[in-house]
Amino acid sequence: MQINLISDTVTKPTSEMLQVMMQAEVGDDVFKADPTVNKLEAKIAEMFGMEAALFFPSGTMANQAVIKLHTQPGDQVICDKWAHIYNFEGGGVAFNSGVTCALIDGERGMFTVEQVAEKLHNDGNIHLPQTALVAIENTTNKGGGACWDVKEIEKIKAFCDENNLPLHLDGARLFNAIVATKDSPKTFGKLFDTISVCLSKGLGAPIGSLLLGTKKDIQKALRYRKLFGGGMRQVGYLAAAAIYALDNHVERLKIDHERAKKIGEVLAKNSLIKKVEPVETNIVIFYVNDSISDTDFVKKLEKEGILIVSMGEGKLRIVTHLDISEEMFNRLISILENLK
Repeated sequence: MQINLISDTVTKPTSEMLQVMMQAEVGDDVFKADPTVNKLEAKIAEMFGMEAALFFPSGTMANQAVIKLHTQPGDQVICDKWAHIYNFEGGGVAFNSGVTCALIDGERGMFTVEQVAEKLHNDGNIHLPQTALVAIENTTNKGGGACWDVKEIEKIKAFCDENNLPLHLDGARLFNAIVATKDSPKTFGKLFDTISVCLSKGLGAPIGSLLLGTKKDIQKALRYRKLFGGGMRQVGYLAAAAIYALDNHVERLKIDHERAKKIGEVLAKNSLIKKVEPVETNIVIFYVNDSISDTDFVKKLEKEGILIVSMGEGKLRIVTHLDISEEMFNRLISILENLK
C-alpha cells in the first residue's frame, strides 16, 4: 500500500465526480461558448461577491496573468520571501512581466502592514523600481498551511488603497483557510482586487484555477490567458469537476486538517524529529535532528511505502488530502509512532 503525501495535487477524481464530468454540456471556451465553464465562473464570482471570474489551466498561470495585469516592466511586486509567485513559478515574474520582487522577511509566509511600508517605492526615484502590486498567499505553502489574520489583511488593504496599489491574493489553498478560520469568501472578495483560487488541490478536481476580479480586469486577463497559451476548447468537462468539488468537497477539508494535526502530534513525539511547525490546515512542516539527514528520512519513509517531499532549507512536508483512506491514515500513524 503506497501512501502519497507529497501534495494534495496527487488526488484523482472520485467516481461521482467522473460521472458529472462525462455528463457535462460543453462548447468552445476560447469563444466563451462553453456553458459549464460560464456556470463555474459565475458560481465562484457570486460566492466571493466579485464581478467576474476566469477559468485557468493552473494557479501559476492565473497568478502570472495577474502580475502582467497589474504591472509594467521594471516595476516591483511586494511579497513574502516564501511566496509561491517568487519561489515556485519558474521565475515567471521576471520572464513574463519583467518585474522584480521586494521580499519581506515575514513569519511563516505572513507579514505586517509595517513591513509592506518599509518596502514601498512610490516616490518616482529613477534609481528604484516602483511598487505596482502587493501579493499575499493564503494559506502559506512554505509556511506550513498557516492562515492569515483578516485584521492584518484589512490594515494592508487600507495601506494599499492609500497608495493606489492593487492587492492580490494567491489563494491556492484559500478554501482550507476559509474552513479553518470560518471567514466568509465574501470577506476576501471585499479585501482584494484580484484573487486566484485552485480547485485541483484540497478540493480534488483534476485541473484548474480561477481568477476573480472586476469585469474590466478579467477581460484583460482573458487576453493574457490567450497570450500565455491558456485558451482551452471543450473544457466544460473539467469545469464540471470543479463545480462538483465546490459543492461537495469544501466542508470535508476539516478531515484533512484533523489528520494533519494528529500527524504533527505524533511527529513531535518521535526522537528523530527536531521541530514541527504549528499545524493549522492540511500541511505539516517539520525538521529532523542531526542524527539523520532529511534525504535519508525521506528514503526511510519511502521504504515503508510513504511518500513525502523536501522543500529545501531542511524543511520536510506532509500534505493530507481526500485520497487518504482511514486505513491508510491508521497505517501512517502506526509507522510514524514506531519509526526509529
